[in-house]
Amino acid sequence: MVKKTRRRVLMAGVLAASGLAVSKFAQAIPNGKLTIALVLKSLADPFSIAMSSAAQNYQKHFASQFDLDVLGTANETDAAAQIRMVEELTAARISAIVLAPTDSKALVPAVIRAINAGVIVIAIDNLLDETDLEAAHLAVPFVGPDNRKGAAMVANYLATRLTRGDEVGIIEGLTRDRNARQRTEGFRSAMEAAGMKVVALAPGDWVYSKGKAAATMMLAQHPRIRALLCGNDNMASGAVDAVRNAHRTGSVLITGYNNDPDIKPLLDTGRILATVDQFAARQAVFGVDVALKALTESTREQDLSPFIETPLQLVTSGVR
Repeated sequence: MVKKTRRRVLMAGVLAASGLAVSKFAQAIPNGKLTIALVLKSLADPFSIAMSSAAQNYQKHFASQFDLDVLGTANETDAAAQIRMVEELTAARISAIVLAPTDSKALVPAVIRAINAGVIVIAIDNLLDETDLEAAHLAVPFVGPDNRKGAAMVANYLATRLTRGDEVGIIEGLTRDRNARQRTEGFRSAMEAAGMKVVALAPGDWVYSKGKAAATMMLAQHPRIRALLCGNDNMASGAVDAVRNAHRTGSVLITGYNNDPDIKPLLDTGRILATVDQFAARQAVFGVDVALKALTESTREQDLSPFIETPLQLVTSGVR
């Protein structure tokens, strides 16, 4: 079941990349038109913008089959706003919600209420807290990458530019988010396996300003630090400016995660050594596609595959 679903979703991803996202499950709906909501984090973030655009393009091919509502918060950390969105969508009897949670734990009660009301819920980008879901005897499918694997990819590449025993720091996203913790675990395990010393760990909450502040603190407290591994590209951009302000550009290597378009100049010049593309556009299309399949086939939430893995790709600096 999982393998079949992965093959179907990967094919949808290929079509999404070419601008021709198609679901073979988009068939006539006997009881009327479906409505699927895509609930994202900050709509100003390049990652969310890519998700929104791809999902809207996907829906255009099946406008007679289902409607798509795209909602998002003002910033990366506004869990309260996302909770309100989920609750309002549940009250409006939405058919399905594809959710990129701002907070792995805080969204769980609202998601539980949605599922109990008959709404199909799919998580993308960030997993919901499994312990809290299990306590309610529920599971929410996650459509997305293996974040630990992605972090290890970028950390292993960084290790080729370091010397055994070098000191490194990790700037992570929101510590309560599962994807943030998984990336930190991937960074740490790969660095330790390569013989590096992780001497600092601080949250950057996914945003530029806090990433810069965390990097500034690490540079001051650990003058021998040789690299900063950042949980996303926003924080990596902040780290770039912190390193520049400390007059250490070139001597401290920086990695990111997401491959946001905004960091291309930083990759081109080597100010960011590497990042990981987790294909935001494909994640959104995959998530909507899985929700649409569940609705058209009348599949219950508990019968959906728990994890549908999407691809990752290492992206490295043009400077060698």
